[in-house]
Amino acid sequence: MEQNSDSLKVMVIDDSKTIRRTAETLLKKVGCEVITAVDGFDALAKIADTRPDVIFVDIMMPRLDGYQTCALIKNNSEFRSTPVIMLSSKDGLFDKAKGRIVGSDQYLTKPFSKDELIGAIKIHVPGFEPAADA
Repeated sequence: MEQNSDSLKVMVIDDSKTIRRTAETLLKKVGCEVITAVDGFDALAKIADTRPDVIFVDIMMPRLDGYQTCALIKNNSEFRSTPVIMLSSKDGLFDKAKGRIVGSDQYLTKPFSKDELIGAIKIHVPGFEPAADA
């Protein structure tokens, strides 16, 4: 399936406004449509309406953390195949393993670069080509 960045919807779930804005800016520059959410509950309320192609989720958030959010997304048959990429400032084996257990597709350590974000999308969305002004 060829996927144009123009139509690619990416959700970024993080309680940090700085991280949300940084990811949103980087992703919009390469032509992605970006949906942001402040926590898992906010994200779950938006997922059905926005139907993102890729989801980046922070691990440590209030109310519903990234592990719980990922598990709920992956347990929904409608969104099970949507790639979920965990974001964390922790780089431990335990955290990565726990992410895999709840169904995450990849794990990025903060701070992340534009290349890491785009690279993660390319891995999970075959045919994704960032816009030329990247």
